[in-house]
Amino acid sequence: MKIVSYLLAAILAALGLIFLTGSQGQLVRLAIGVVLLIAAGAVIYLFRSKPQVTQHTVVQQIDLSGDVNLETMKCKVCGAPLAKDSVEVKAGAIFVACAHCGASYQLEEQPTW
Repeated sequence: MKIVSYLLAAILAALGLIFLTGSQGQLVRLAIGVVLLIAAGAVIYLFRSKPQVTQHTVVQQIDLSGDVNLETMKCKVCGAPLAKDSVEVKAGAIFVACAHCGASYQLEEQPTW
């Protein structure tokens, strides 16, 4: 997009210079040349100015039903205690990655009946 804007500005500036040099005293050609040069400057100014970038912070909270306590969660492969950073959401499912043995599995909730 940047290259297109500079190319457009160059074309406008070239046409403006052509109208100014070939005006031969005609006010209409002088005005058109000045307008084209101003338009070239405006295109360069608009594309060089930085747009305002807004950053959004997305916070995901996991609401686990049942009695789940992070202090008591253990890896089902090696039995090592899991930290809160071991639990993450991927594709809408809750996954656990054990830092000790490297196992990764989906957390499955047991039915309460």
